[in-house]
Amino acid sequence: MRYVDTHCHLSHHEELTPQEQVRRAREAGVSLMVTVGTDLASSSQAVACANRFEDVYAAVGVHPNDAMEATPRVLDVIAELADEPRCVAVGETGLDYYRDHTTPAVQKASFREHIALAKRRDLTLVVHCRDAWDDCLDVLATEGAPDRVVMHCFSGDEEVTARCVEAGYFLSFAGNVTFTNAGELRRVAGLAPAGLLLTETDSPFLTPHPHRGAPNDPSYVPLTLAALAEVHDRDAGDLAEVVYANTLRAFAIDGGGHWAGPSS
Repeated sequence: MRYVDTHCHLSHHEELTPQEQVRRAREAGVSLMVTVGTDLASSSQAVACANRFEDVYAAVGVHPNDAMEATPRVLDVIAELADEPRCVAVGETGLDYYRDHTTPAVQKASFREHIALAKRRDLTLVVHCRDAWDDCLDVLATEGAPDRVVMHCFSGDEEVTARCVEAGYFLSFAGNVTFTNAGELRRVAGLAPAGLLLTETDSPFLTPHPHRGAPNDPSYVPLTLAALAEVHDRDAGDLAEVVYANTLRAFAIDGGGHWAGPSS
């Protein structure tokens, strides 16, 4: 069974090195990981990890909570990192109104720059959205979304799910779908078409049940897959293969596990 973790932060873990996390993931059957930058330093680290481990790819960007750091100079370096062969995505970017670290106007400006970069490089856009769904989807519609969009740690309601599905966005579910109090999120996950489903950990955050309280790592992604298989009433092995194929499409990675490069 081939599992995938489409969103982890290998450089953020305080207890395990990237090498230890990759080893644990491989032992758990995880065959593909995308490690994601949230600022300039972690984006550089994401590319370094991707260059070191053959089953790891990178996403580079500035998190909306840090959008004040998305200066022209920083964005120029992010664009250089996006040119690295192992970089398959721009992000995580988006909008986060749950925290007020950065104003909505600054977040939107950064989001637009990331969207433009993803389109220029023909890279996947990895979107973080929290308590800002209307504005987030409006910005994507107004700017014109890239060909491939991944809604990271998806938490939208039924209406948002329908809007994302209509737009063809991939919906990536994290460990919180396993939480005992996440009945509504599981119901929404069951409404998402299997052909748009992705799995992630967002590690070292959002550790799935029954390991809550401990740091998360990519080896726990099978628990998220199992929760999705249950709500879709499908065999876990069958759904794992669907999610693996979805991941290849979502990040333009060829069947051999190699990035296919920009489309012509």
